[in-house]
Amino acid sequence: MANSASGMHVNDECKLKFLELKAKRNYRFIVFKIDEKAQQVMIEMVGNPEKTYDDFTQCIPENECRYAVYDFDFTTPENCQKSKIFFIAWSPDTSRVRSKMLYASSKDRFKRELDGIQVELQATDPSEMSLDIIKGRVNL
Repeated sequence: MANSASGMHVNDECKLKFLELKAKRNYRFIVFKIDEKAQQVMIEMVGNPEKTYDDFTQCIPENECRYAVYDFDFTTPENCQKSKIFFIAWSPDTSRVRSKMLYASSKDRFKRELDGIQVELQATDPSEMSLDIIKGRVNL
């Protein structure tokens, strides 16, 4: 069993779906949650490539912590098509203290399991993960 020093166990499906998002671009986003009883990080939801950033933000619970990855497509000022994979640690002020501690202590280990994350974002309020913030992190 994992302890709080090393973080939660990561379900293999999390790594497999992330690889599909990264290499095959089968998904626009993946939302992960910690199953406290099973002591592991699990997939809560995946979004198809047609989904928008608004669709993604609607999948994040208002009062509960989550991890998420989002594949953000954009066009540079030089007119080049690019993509960056964002890791978002969602920890709203309104969530349970125990939950916030659990997600904070497991974040680094979980992130290491997902090889290929390019930008990290920590958000405690929806405004901290708005589309403008995402665009700003890729210099748009």
